[in-house]
Amino acid sequence: MNIIQKHPVNNLGYNFIDKKFIPKGKDEYYLRNTQNRNGIKYRKLTAAEIETLIRNRNTSDDWNKIFVSSQFNPELVRNCKFHGLVRIGKLEPFYLEFHNLRMPVGLYNSTIISCDLGNNICVDNVNYMSHYIIGNDVMLVNVNELATTDRAKFGNGILKEGEEEKTRVWIELCNEAGGRNVIPFDGMLAGDAWLWSKYRDDQALLAKFKEITDKRFDKRQGHYGYIGDRTVIKNCKIIKDVLVGSDAYFKGANKLKNLTVNSDEKRRSQIGEGCELVNGIVGYGCRIFYGVKAVRFVMASHSQLKYGARLINSYLGNNSTISCCEVLNSLIFPAHEQHHNNSFLCAAVVMGQSNMAAGATIGSNHNSRAADGEIVAGRGFWPGLCVSLKHNSRFASFTIIAKGDFPAELNIPLPFSLVSNDVTNDRLLVMPGYWFMYNMYALARNAWKYVDRDKRTEKIQRIEYDFLAPDTINELFESLVVLQKLKPNEKGAAEITGWENTNRRTDVQKIPQAIKLFKELIQYYGVRELMNHFAQNNYTDFAAFKRSLSARIQRSDWLNIGGQLIQRSAVDQLKRDLKADKVKTWDEVHLFYRRQGTAYDKDRLDHAYTSLLEILQITPKQFTPALFSQLLQQLVDTKEWMCKAIFDSRAKDYNNPFRKMVYDNSKEMESVIGKLEDNSFIQQQLAELDTLKKLVKLLLKRLK
Repeated sequence: MNIIQKHPVNNLGYNFIDKKFIPKGKDEYYLRNTQNRNGIKYRKLTAAEIETLIRNRNTSDDWNKIFVSSQFNPELVRNCKFHGLVRIGKLEPFYLEFHNLRMPVGLYNSTIISCDLGNNICVDNVNYMSHYIIGNDVMLVNVNELATTDRAKFGNGILKEGEEEKTRVWIELCNEAGGRNVIPFDGMLAGDAWLWSKYRDDQALLAKFKEITDKRFDKRQGHYGYIGDRTVIKNCKIIKDVLVGSDAYFKGANKLKNLTVNSDEKRRSQIGEGCELVNGIVGYGCRIFYGVKAVRFVMASHSQLKYGARLINSYLGNNSTISCCEVLNSLIFPAHEQHHNNSFLCAAVVMGQSNMAAGATIGSNHNSRAADGEIVAGRGFWPGLCVSLKHNSRFASFTIIAKGDFPAELNIPLPFSLVSNDVTNDRLLVMPGYWFMYNMYALARNAWKYVDRDKRTEKIQRIEYDFLAPDTINELFESLVVLQKLKPNEKGAAEITGWENTNRRTDVQKIPQAIKLFKELIQYYGVRELMNHFAQNNYTDFAAFKRSLSARIQRSDWLNIGGQLIQRSAVDQLKRDLKADKVKTWDEVHLFYRRQGTAYDKDRLDHAYTSLLEILQITPKQFTPALFSQLLQQLVDTKEWMCKAIFDSRAKDYNNPFRKMVYDNSKEMESVIGKLEDNSFIQQQLAELDTLKKLVKLLLKRLK
């Protein structure tokens, strides 16, 4: 039986906070009064204004509880019901227009319960509006329910006074069994989510994360919902316990409950038709359209959900897009792309710059007796069409997986590899260095694209998009150890074990080419960083340049913390500082990210120098002007073949007869896809090559 309670009608709009939670000497409006910072000076209604309001078919349980500004116009309030304390800003004879929606300023055909309303707002046909603070120039049109409860948390996984721990909202990231769950909070970065979900054996650290999250928020009951200036909400059904920033736009949403939607005049967030969002945080500049379902989630800034996407128990990193797809229990770092109606991602950590093709099924196939498996994929992860993977699996950076149903768990330690399921010969094929050999255009263009599309205005975490960086260079060194132990046959391939959980063969292909390539890439990375350091600091002689380099002889270990590369030693120190109460808030953790971002250029230079010495098998003393000159010339050679590989890999799309056959002639093809020689990215790469040659020529003169 539904329990429907009866209360006196004149109590409607009052007793929002249970009396036992109201501090001594305060009333139920004490938090509301601190939240409302619009600066409007309110007064009581005059007798004439009350008469006008009644004539316009408005009602109130107590007209003395209606307060208005000095520029209030009662003629602009019609057919409304007021309950509780309501404060109204100025209403002037204008109409507001937004995207062809034109509505007169004023309050019409609505029920308004205990709300503060800003200046020149338009409220029309809001059937039930309760306990909200509304900013200026806001448009609220055709809304069924807009309400805040006394224990609203606005998507944050906190507890209010009097609540039990079992009611807390967690997000079960990375693992369906909940073993890596975290508490969502407004302002959570991908690095925060990774740190909290990763170190599950450190109970003191986990307790500290929970503590600093709880301290971040006010536990008192009675906070009102808020809708910021110039926000437009139209044709929506249920909006409950939602905090909305300024300049947001909601249209046609079905249900929005327990959310914070961050938005401002430069980073406007939008939620569109048929969307249902519950228990989540929406970052600045996000766009959510057309039938999206999201529950227990965090969307970082400038990310998108579109066309029926489902995001459940997951974190979606900055500048990411999920369209038509389903994502469950996943932690996704920035710059992730996932489209097409049958792509599925479950119980995974995907470390950014990733792309899932149509039909990819990453995570539905559990090999254990419980749904507790995980997939960990380094940045640049790219599963191809209809790829199906098993839990548990792990992939090095920039792994591309060819179409296929992979029958068992995989552990691929070599970066930049193509992984294929050779069904005919019943074997697994791994080709290290595939990207550089056959798809250099896509690799290079994606690195440029992610930088170009990074819309963040507040870059607390310095995200690394370069495919040659400390993390991938360390993977290349580890790969060389593996590859150099293999004994390839005459075709350059060798069999290896431990990479697939089956008894069938795993063949590593093109081993000699990969070894040569990986060594050249490490050298290229090291020399490039040294060259940039030499040029940027305008050294006039080699001795001064060399004195500026680190005396370290050991290559440092690095971690990908939410897309930001940080040395493991620094992360370990952060963990110690958290447990020692030297780092006391998430803001201080974010300050750590900023400091690491500032130090990154120097740390990466040190890593590049030690990597160069290691790959050349020399000591710092052997790093001479003559050797550096030689290395600079080899740098140009490497950049030249990279540019050629970029051009050649794109040229395949123009020379392939099956690509050309849909066009009657070359002019038709060029009019549709453009001329190869006009490709802006290729032109950019050639310009970079030209600049590099000029810079190297200048440095060679100085070295002489």
